Amino acid sequence: MAKDPLHTKLCDLLGIEFPIIAFTHCKDVAVAVINAGGFAVLGEAMHTPEDIAADVAWIRDRVDGKKFGIDLVLPASVPPTGSTEELLAQIPETQRAYADSIKEKYDVPDPKGPVDLHQWGGLNQELARAQLEVLLDERVPVLASGLGSPAFILDAAHERDMLVFGLVGKPRQAERQLEVGIDAIIAQGYDAAGHTGAIGTFSIVPQVAAIAGDTPVIAAGGVTTGRHLAAALCLGASGIWSGTQWLASRESDADMIIKERLLASTASDTTYSNTISGMTMRVLKCPWTEEWAKPEAPDVLPAPYQMLLSSDYIQGANDHRRADLMTEASGQGVDFVTTMKPARQVLFDMVEEALATFEETVGELD
Repeated sequence: MAKDPLHTKLCDLLGIEFPIIAFTHCKDVAVAVINAGGFAVLGEAMHTPEDIAADVAWIRDRVDGKKFGIDLVLPASVPPTGSTEELLAQIPETQRAYADSIKEKYDVPDPKGPVDLHQWGGLNQELARAQLEVLLDERVPVLASGLGSPAFILDAAHERDMLVFGLVGKPRQAERQLEVGIDAIIAQGYDAAGHTGAIGTFSIVPQVAAIAGDTPVIAAGGVTTGRHLAAALCLGASGIWSGTQWLASRESDADMIIKERLLASTASDTTYSNTISGMTMRVLKCPWTEEWAKPEAPDVLPAPYQMLLSSDYIQGANDHRRADLMTEASGQGVDFVTTMKPARQVLFDMVEEALATFEETVGELD
């Protein structure tokens, strides 16, 4: 047994103390985790290129040269271009009428202002590429693709000394990314929050680890505690990617209603649904997901049309803080998110429990 079972090749690759990656949409959470010895990837898929550049500068000013990552979505199946108005006009009347019936049934208020979705990189390839150009110009240390293969951008990123991480839900996706030289693979299981596949974490991680060679594998999907971290390393991962617990941290800018829901939720309060974006993702149950799951519901639209359809419901619920309507991406590990703690403490608690788990299993570490 090594003196420090938590020091892995992912730590060496990123120059970090602990093999823990926090995926977050909050800059304060990212900085807190990075400065505590972990790593953080900031989700920027909903932001304009200008906002992304500003966020990169903000983080750099606060991490003293430490590495950090930015996550974008790079879906190949969305339209090459098209304004929000043009895409909205293509939504069939049947689905539009059903969405309106849900809003009427639950008295869903209209958004107070512009819908945030209109800057989502998943709307069209043109917007996704504009966001991507900012990361290349800024030479962001790590580019992570949370949706879609980043293979086409590898050469440009590597020329700028950037690392590229790809998220996969199937072994064949991992094979393709490994063949082109991805720097790390995030093997994400069905347990995960947000967009995820249908294979469980305990199956996908060792499958990918078996073919990854020297490329670090990062386990994602329900990873919430130190025991999860220790288990992930035993499965062949070099680290973990987690998201749900950071939403409920003190630094998180998530609405307090969402934080309270997460603290009170169990795995059975989440649902695996394509009704938010048109692609399968795990979220907290809400009237929108429940109504679209009924037999009488029309077909769910592909991305980005379903995301456009759901955006008014989501924004209206959020703007008016309707707890009965709101939802959020949440993994099945939400059972273990029971207290609101500083992000730094969340990290240290995971480390302490992982080390205790190893000692409990193999005896006292050297």
